[in-house]
Amino acid sequence: TNENTLFGMGNPLLDISAVVDKDFLDKFGLKLNDQILAEEKHKVLFEEIVKRNKVEYHAGGSTQNSVKIAQWMIQKPHKVATFFGCIGTDHFGEILKKKAEEAHVDAHYYEQNEEPTGTCAACITGDNRSLVANLAAANCYKKEKHLDLDSNWELVKKAKVYYIAGFFLTVSPESILKVAKHASDNNKIFCMNLSAPFISQFFKEPLMKVMPYVDILFGNETEAATFAKELGFETDDIAEIAKKTQNLPKENNKRQRVVVFTQGKDDTVATKVTMFPVLNIDQNNIVDTNGAGDAFVGGFLYALVQEQDLEECIRAGHYAANVIIRRVGCTFPEKPDFH
Repeated sequence: TNENTLFGMGNPLLDISAVVDKDFLDKFGLKLNDQILAEEKHKVLFEEIVKRNKVEYHAGGSTQNSVKIAQWMIQKPHKVATFFGCIGTDHFGEILKKKAEEAHVDAHYYEQNEEPTGTCAACITGDNRSLVANLAAANCYKKEKHLDLDSNWELVKKAKVYYIAGFFLTVSPESILKVAKHASDNNKIFCMNLSAPFISQFFKEPLMKVMPYVDILFGNETEAATFAKELGFETDDIAEIAKKTQNLPKENNKRQRVVVFTQGKDDTVATKVTMFPVLNIDQNNIVDTNGAGDAFVGGFLYALVQEQDLEECIRAGHYAANVIIRRVGCTFPEKPDFH
């Protein structure tokens, strides 16, 4: 696998994670297992969560997590994964740069000083996590100031596999489309993630503009159900939703769309082949499910860049997710133990 084979673009965030109780969630109107964008009323939440006794800081951001995990599973060469996103010129930004470097990801951040580096409050309750993202700098990514620059676009062209989480649709749909069209025109693989129910609900238009270019679509059962509702699929059967999603219009007909929906501890559903059981894990070993979905995608991408078949991609995804849920944040041991 060559350098820069895998390209990711998204919101680089610093995760601030703490274990909280139901009262804390209720106070800020948070659901048990959700991802939302921070509003004015959440300002206090960020002030409060950093004061909790066991607060931890980890490099986060959905797409960045996934490409990092892919790189971790690849091990060598370094810099197989490229990442683009926007940060601030501040301490948190420096942490993200340092962490990307330690993970051997080739990160090229667009740096600006109008907004601080984005953060994500990860409110952990048992095996659930509620995420509140304050995008800040991440929301300042500009296609013409970064993606369009020759030196950056050259890195895009080097890639064979592309992955962008749906979260980035709220930031720069025009950047996503440029990358997606490039992949489609050159018969390369473009992957996307439904990411959160609010994406299908409130960013359906940009999502459906990109959909014709999507070769592999990821999501979990809640996101799939919301997507189906928004598109009027009139079914809540997850395999049926996957099938209908697969059949949505597609630009590059050399590749049939693959849809992969995870369901926590239940079987992963994928089109082409049916159900894949996940690895069993004792409830007591689940430390933190934050990053499990990102890790699944990361493992999947690791096998994908090595041109493995779907079954192997899903097996690698399940392995990575199983490692990550035993640890706080989207973090991993020094070396993978995947055979």
